[in-house]
Amino acid sequence: MTKVAEPVLSKVPEVTLTFWIIKIAATTLGETGGDAVSMSMNFGYLLGTVLFAAIFFMAVVAQVRARHFHPLLYWLTIIATTTVGTTLADFADRSLGIGYSGGASLLFVLLLGSLAVWYKSLGSVSVSTVSSPKAEMFYWVTIMFSQTLGTALGDWTADTAGLGYGGGAIVFSLLLGVVVAGYFWTNISRTLLFWGAFILTRPLGAVVGDFLDKPLDAGGLALSRYTASVALIAFILAALAIFPQHAGKTAGH
Repeated sequence: MTKVAEPVLSKVPEVTLTFWIIKIAATTLGETGGDAVSMSMNFGYLLGTVLFAAIFFMAVVAQVRARHFHPLLYWLTIIATTTVGTTLADFADRSLGIGYSGGASLLFVLLLGSLAVWYKSLGSVSVSTVSSPKAEMFYWVTIMFSQTLGTALGDWTADTAGLGYGGGAIVFSLLLGVVVAGYFWTNISRTLLFWGAFILTRPLGAVVGDFLDKPLDAGGLALSRYTASVALIAFILAALAIFPQHAGKTAGH
């Protein structure tokens, strides 16, 4: 009897509508959580970055060592990338004095460099190929750069461009709408569209997070960063419980 090959599953979830909803919530949590540590707790951007970088490193190690896909571990690692991305972007933009444009440009180059090295090493940057430790490492480094770039873009749009948090949310929502339209009505590379959406959901989460916790006179709702963060954690856990995440299949299966 011929044995039917089992489908090979990756350690990242299927990319569904639920995935993107949780991703936006996680990136918003990254903004409120990162600001809570660096600002409300007065850790500062540098120490906050060191703290979250350590958490990110431990989460990635656990994710790579895991034999199967674990939703809570995966999303914990995503949240770790958003929090370190928040404090790292703020450190680059403000503490280093290179401004939002300089920070965004630097991070864009790092993101492209990560994707280029990944592609040269493995021949693809599609999430459907993330099934080996080497691919996972490229995946998480690229995500960390994309989250940090997204933070810088969100702050740049809301502050320097003068659009405010509401205006920034509209801009990035419209850009995501363009990506969605490209997915349904064009033959544009799905890999390109994925990374475009992944990057754009981060500044959307950044401006929404700022809208929740910034002072009223700055255009925010002045909510406690701790309260907003706890509410977002509860939302993510509820979404994971109601809409279970499943591992995606690898390319060719």
